[in-house]
This record gives sequence, C-alpha cells and structure tokens, in this order.
Amino acid sequence: MKRLGFLLFALLLIIGFAASSQDYFLLPGSFYMKKGQKLNLHLLSGNEFQKDAEYKYEAKKVSKFTLYEGSKKTDLSGVSKDTASNVLNYSLENSGLALIELVKSENIESERNKFLKYLDNEGLDAIAEDAKNSNQQYFVEKSNRYLKTLIAVDKPNGKDFDKPLGEDYEIILQQNPYKASYGDDVTAQILFKSKPIKDAVVIVYVKSINGNVFPQKLSSDAQGQVYFKLSREGIYMVSSVHVEVSKDKDADFESWGATYTFAFSNADSMPNTYREFGLGDKH
Repeated sequence: MKRLGFLLFALLLIIGFAASSQDYFLLPGSFYMKKGQKLNLHLLSGNEFQKDAEYKYEAKKVSKFTLYEGSKKTDLSGVSKDTASNVLNYSLENSGLALIELVKSENIESERNKFLKYLDNEGLDAIAEDAKNSNQQYFVEKSNRYLKTLIAVDKPNGKDFDKPLGEDYEIILQQNPYKASYGDDVTAQILFKSKPIKDAVVIVYVKSINGNVFPQKLSSDAQGQVYFKLSREGIYMVSSVHVEVSKDKDADFESWGATYTFAFSNADSMPNTYREFGLGDKH
C-alpha cells in the first residue's frame, strides 16, 4: 500500500538503490561441461558477488525457466521440484554453448532498521538520512529478476550468448567470452522493455581463482551498452537494476534486475572456484 511521504523517498531511492541492490544470480557447478554430464545449478543471492543465501526452486515465484541450445529450446520448469536442494540437476546432451534463463518475481517487505542498515553499508548517506527522517516503518518492493548463465559444453560454439529474449529487463553479451583471449573487450547491452536504456548503472564483478572479488562500476551509453575487458581468469557477473515508483497499490516501488554469469579462462578449463561460494568442492 502507498504511504504518506513515500514518493520523494522513492524517487531518491531510484538514484541509489539501482547502483547497489542485492543480486540474485545463477551459478553452475562448472561452466565447462562435457556432453552427457549432469549440470548442477544453484540460485544464490548476495552483495558484491559474495554468497549470502541459497534458494530452493519455488514454482510459484518462477515464471520462466528455460535452456537454450542453438535452435533447441527446453522448458525446465517441469524438471525442477520445490523439494530440490538446488534449482536444477540436468544432463546436457548437446555440444556448444548453453544459455539458461530463470525469471522470478515476488513482493519483498523489509523492516525499517534492516533497510537503514543496508543503506548505511552501501554508503547511500543522503537516502539513508531521508529515510531516517520519515515515519516509514517498512517498505514493499515488487521485485522482478531476470537471471542468465552461459555454459560451454565440449566446444564454445553457437550464438546463444547474444540472443535477446524479449524480457522487461535483460543483459545481452555482444561477444562470446569462451572464445576470447586475455585482455579482449566485451560489450554488454542493457535493454528495458526491449529498448536500450541510457545511464543504467552496471556492475561487472570478477571472482578470481583465489576467491577475491573485483568490481567495476559502469554506466550505459545511448545504445544501452557498456564495455569491459577480460582482465582476469575467474567467474564473471554482469549486474544491473532499474527502479521506479510502483504503479501497483500493494507495493511502494518496483525493481527490475538482471544478472549474467559466465567464466573466462585462457586454458579452456576452469579450476574449481565453486567452493569459494561455500557450496563444497564437488560438482
């Protein structure tokens, strides 16, 4: 429901929240697979590409769960179960690039003190001060998340990495990171309602083999594009969030967030960095 005095606060929130929202992201047990090997896929959340929580599959919150392998499209929603400890265990039977997308939506309510602590931790002083001066005890966010992960099976062939899927908010890569070399440039495009969005805040995270995270904050140009280099071996995540005052009477504001994970290695094989997320050594 709408709350008195929230409009100004929400408008300020648009400026700061988009730059530092908690991310949801897909993480496979391995980004480098063999044909017939079973993919173990997890849904995680966290700030700055650090694991905060792991989620089980919840059908009521997932509107789309799809595997793209070239011209082949597989609905994974019937494969996953709410009782599963991870969102997917599935054998990949085709060589080449495999793109998996998961779309989830939910209303999230945050208590005042928790939200203020979040703002303080993120260094959003002006917004935090405005929130402290308000009488609001909690806020409701209508959260829409569009998650992609790109996996190479035997050979990194195919064009699934740059496939627009027509979502309300999505990230598209213009180059295949599995065919790239150290120092190569990658272009990512941000689309909102299928159109390029200018000045979107985009964070590119690299989690290196030793577990250190290196973030890079970027802003999209008039074509919705940002540019970054493959400067380290490890796991990459491109992340962006857009926030507006909600038109839904049951929420204060609405957010659209997208993440895109992939790996980069000069050696065409990925060391077991998965354990750095606290999920064990086994794939």
